[in-house]
Amino acid sequence: MDAHVDHILIVDDDREIRELVSTYLTKNGLRTTVAPDGRHMRAFLEANTVDLIILDVMMPGDDGLVLCRELRAGKHKATPILMLTARDEETDRIVGLEMGADDYLAKPFAARELLARIKAVLRRTRMLPPNLQITEAAEILAFGDWQLDTTARHLIDREGTIVALSGAEYRLLRVFVDHPQRVLNRDQLLNLTQGREAEMFERSIDLLVSRLRQRLNDDAREPKHIKTVRNEGYVFSLPVEIREARQ
Repeated sequence: MDAHVDHILIVDDDREIRELVSTYLTKNGLRTTVAPDGRHMRAFLEANTVDLIILDVMMPGDDGLVLCRELRAGKHKATPILMLTARDEETDRIVGLEMGADDYLAKPFAARELLARIKAVLRRTRMLPPNLQITEAAEILAFGDWQLDTTARHLIDREGTIVALSGAEYRLLRVFVDHPQRVLNRDQLLNLTQGREAEMFERSIDLLVSRLRQRLNDDAREPKHIKTVRNEGYVFSLPVEIREARQ
């Protein structure tokens, strides 16, 4: 059997960048497909799967952030995404994280750096310890006064009110409820929320924990659900029950 060759989908409206990136990645042992916009990306992904998607943020029509959010809500939600942008602002990186990007690279960039980041994202998403993998079988995860619907990807409180979650919030909460009463450090949380570069996104873990506490109506000073373990990380302190989803 032939060895697997990683397949990269490059979505960018700039023809020169598409061709340059495709040529460089191909020369370095990767398989590539290019798409100039969201329409072509969708058409290709209807019948194909890839190992990683490179998305340009600044595109006419549906931009990269819109497409990233769409991918995270569909059948390709687990496919790593690396976003390209002409801007290099921290707020843009946070938005990319919120939408579900795995890494972020500002234009202009060196092709060698892009290749290194692609390899790093693929390596991190494939090297999670087996005992820290996220489960996908359960449809309802119950804890305290809350239920997490893993199909609709939202929270439900005791009264049945739905609390929407961003893609990043859902993934982080899913990690916590899949590993209750276990201390997870930031490196583990970064890897488990799709392997983001720790140097770039470590601060974002703290931001997302703060947002999750707000969603869960936790007191920031004495949180009931996600507790801070000094010098170690965070722990989801409540037991979690797996339930069948209502038909």
